[in-house]
Order: sequence, then C-alpha cells, then structure tokens
Amino acid sequence: MTDSFSFVIHGTGVVPGYAYAPAVWTKARPTPPVQDRVLDESAREAEVARFAAAAGVVGERLSARASAATGVAAEVLGATAGLARDRGWHRAVQKLIKSGHAAEAATSSATEDFVAMFQRVGGLMAERVTDLRDIHDRVVAELLGEPEPGIPTSDVPIVLLAHDLAPADTAGLDPSTIRALVTRLGGPTSHTAIIARQLGIPCVVAVEELRRVIEGTPVLVDGTLGAIEVGVEPAVAQEHVTADIARRDAIRVWAGPARTADGVHVDLLANVQDGAAARAAAETQAEGIGLFRTELCFFAAQTEPSVDEQAALYGQVLAAFPGRKVVVRTLDAGSDKPVPFANHAKEENPALGVRGIRLDAINKGMLERQLDSIAKAAKDNGVDRPWVMAPMVSTVDEARAFAAMARQRGISPGIMVEVPAVALLADTFLAEVDFFSIGTNDLTQYTLAADRMSSPLATLTDPWQPAVLRLIQMAAAAGEKAGKPVGVCGEAAADPLLACVLLGLGVTSLSMAPTAIPAVGVQLATVTLAQCRAAAVEVLRAATAADAKARAAELIG
Repeated sequence: MTDSFSFVIHGTGVVPGYAYAPAVWTKARPTPPVQDRVLDESAREAEVARFAAAAGVVGERLSARASAATGVAAEVLGATAGLARDRGWHRAVQKLIKSGHAAEAATSSATEDFVAMFQRVGGLMAERVTDLRDIHDRVVAELLGEPEPGIPTSDVPIVLLAHDLAPADTAGLDPSTIRALVTRLGGPTSHTAIIARQLGIPCVVAVEELRRVIEGTPVLVDGTLGAIEVGVEPAVAQEHVTADIARRDAIRVWAGPARTADGVHVDLLANVQDGAAARAAAETQAEGIGLFRTELCFFAAQTEPSVDEQAALYGQVLAAFPGRKVVVRTLDAGSDKPVPFANHAKEENPALGVRGIRLDAINKGMLERQLDSIAKAAKDNGVDRPWVMAPMVSTVDEARAFAAMARQRGISPGIMVEVPAVALLADTFLAEVDFFSIGTNDLTQYTLAADRMSSPLATLTDPWQPAVLRLIQMAAAAGEKAGKPVGVCGEAAADPLLACVLLGLGVTSLSMAPTAIPAVGVQLATVTLAQCRAAAVEVLRAATAADAKARAAELIG
C-alpha cells in the first residue's frame, strides 16, 4: 500500500487495545423482497398463527443465547428476546393480518409504525429502534425460510466495520476472529460499546468517515484514542499489537487485589442486576458490589412485589458477598427502564421526567416499602448496616428526606451524583448523606445536554469531556474534605486510562462490569498515585475530550 493511500480517521474509543487485520464490512441485512397479497378471510387465522410461530422461534433463539451469555450480554439478549414477544407489537401485526395482509408485509408495516413512535418519543427510547428492526429482520427471515440474518462469518482474523450493530449481534461476536469492532453510529454508553467492553474486543464508535475504509484493507485500530489507521507499515502495526498482546496476557492472569505501583489499594467493585449476577461476580476479582440495579429485577412485574418478595431477591445479592461492601440502588425506573407497576405516564422528554427518586411523588409509599425490604434482607443475612443509594437526586431536600427514611431503618444512606446540581453543591449534599456514587453515564448526559443514546452526539456524551471531569473533581474533593467515600459506578470506571485519572481526582472506589476489572487492575499496577494525581491536574487543564485523553495517555498510557 502506498503512502498516498495512508490516512487516519477518528471516532470515540470505548474499549482499549490494538488490532491489525483486514477490514470486513457487515453486509446489508437481508430483508427479502416482500410482496403483499390479500388473504382470504378463511386463511387469516392460520396466517396469524404462522407469524406467532416465527416470532416464537426468534424469541426462543435469543433466550437460549441469553442463557449461555453472562453480564450485560445476557441482559441485552434477554431484553431483545422480550421484544420479540412484545404484546403491543404482536397485536399490531395481528391486526394487519386480520385485515387481509400477509404476515411478512404486516410485520414490516407494524414495525415501521413502532419505529416512528419510538423516534417521536426520542431520548433513550430511540435506542430500541435498532433492536426492533433487528427483530423484524429475524422474524421475516423465519417466515420466508431464509437463514437468520447477522454478522459475516470468517475463519481468519478481521476488523469488523458496521454502520451500526444490533445488540443481539454484538453479544454473539467471537473475539477469536473479530479482533476489533468499528461503527459509524453508537456512543460510549450504547449497548454495542458495553457488550464489546465485556467481550474485551477493542472498539471505536461514532466514526463519521468510516465509509472511506474499503473492504479487505488492512487497518490498525487503537481502541484507546479512537483512531483507525489505513496504510500503516505492517511492522509498525505489529509492534503495537505485540505490546497489546502482552497487556492482554497480564489481564488474563491478574488475580487482584488492585494496587498502584506504589502499593495504594483501590477498591474495584462489580455492577450487578440480580442474585445470579452477584454470585457470578463473587467468582471474579470483585471485592464487593458497587451498584445493585434493583429495577432490573422487576421489568416483568405487573404489580409491586411484597416486602417479603423483594427482600428475598435482595437477600440473594447480599448473600453472595457476605461481610463485604454491597451498595443497593433504589428503583431507577423510568425513561428507558420502565417498570410496569411504577405508573409511568407518557412524557415528552422522559430522561428529564419522573424517574429514580422522583417516582415516589406518584407512587406514595413505594420507596419506603423498598427500604423496608432492603432492611429485612440485611437482617436476614446478618448485614448490620447496608449501603443504599437513591438515584436522580437533584435537591438537598430530597437527599435529606431520603437519608431520614434510610436511617430510621438502620440503613447507611447515599445518593447518586448524576444531576450536575449535586456536584455543584457537593459539600451541602454530603452533609446530609454518608456517601456519593457518581453515575458518569447520566452525569455526562445532563452536563452536555446530550442524549447518551444519540449516535450523532457521541462526542458530547464522552466522559472525558472536561466539564464532566471538573464536576467529578468537585464531588471527590467534597468527599475528601468530609471524610466520606465517593465512588464511580458508571461506564467510565471500566476505562483503564480514565480509571487512573479518576483515582487522581480523589475517587475512592470504582465499580464496573466484572469482566472489566482485570484490565483496570493491570493498568493501575503500572502507575503510582502521584502519577495519577499529576495526570488529573493535566486533564483538568484540557479544553476538549480528545485533548484530555491525549494528555492522560502521554503521562500514564
């Protein structure tokens, strides 16, 4: 390849690491031509049954994959399988079939209606458009007897390029052949990025110029800085890959606990969604649980579970880490995570609406019953004073009221730092509660006024944004002054380079998907606390996210 064909394009690096291999584009998803036909009335019930059978097959396949997967991949596959069984979507398809349309055409028409609805709602609901179209493609293929659509197969290593990937496809990637993943769309907190991080595949998203890369061209992918280089000398590329292999080997054998090069211990904790995930995390290097997402236990619950029922679920998580730190988050339902029994109203902007602690305003007593359940689970499992935090707190009055309810039940109260108001008044908020946990996904979204699931805004929803880092520093400084812990439980904690900066900013613990812990532990072992603090000072001087990341990489990368 000549120098004249050399170029570098950039996106947002979301999973660190290097890869060098030929680029292979995903093929256009095979939605076979659908020619509608008018069905005789006598044939319509059979056609409804044919659609239901096809959707059932797709749902069962995805459920089977979810059962075989772990962590976020299992969660996403399970949610996608649920979409294949969605009653509203089924009713819409069946209505069209009963009016005389063939199942294939009815499926396509109903899907586009739902897509338009999701796009009108906007916000995090827009993320479901990719999922729904993926389900549509799979069901139509099943109806027509075609092979299930998906990513291309390869017997040799490749760098996979895509306009976008459905979460179900990302969860099925084979890291032995897919050496890196690069997409035109997506953001740092998209399902594609989160699953790629769990699989350990270097990943760059939001690459606007990705179409410049021609099928079969060898490319060097830098998942840390988000660079895709075409025309690099193979020997130079191999040097980067060899060094990255050594890093991966160190990650593979890392056993913890996490310490910096000068011996400073760092708490690396796990994010979990239920007892099964907690038990799996207990088999890893996680020293505790920094985020138990309780709302994920109740996505299918049509009525609010009783105190005893909730306590049994929470007890499974507490039991997985006896005597160790477990931080329970009260229901963060709403926006993209509706819980049936929480009386969600239709909102123009659900991300700024009734979610998290605000649900208590329209579900009187629900928060207190959840705290009763947590207290019961703690007592049943010998936990003296459980850690519990409230999401989406934005006023001191909310923090004070929550803390009072928690302390009445022998619970140590904390709050999430997701709304910039909390970081700006961190000293005042910390006077009311025992700890902070920074949710960098939402803090970034609200600081930059950018939907974290919006691909065009991926550069804004990068936690390396200097404004976000300054807010984190404010919260951490308040914690240090008050002698109270300040953790990070958003996706930023799983970025090894950013983890070092967070430590330098004064964060006291990092919580992430269990599979991300070894990479962070290995990175921390290469730096001293003084280096982390120096990097934090430099990063806070940066004017852009790219500049912040580059400064950190130069000092500790």
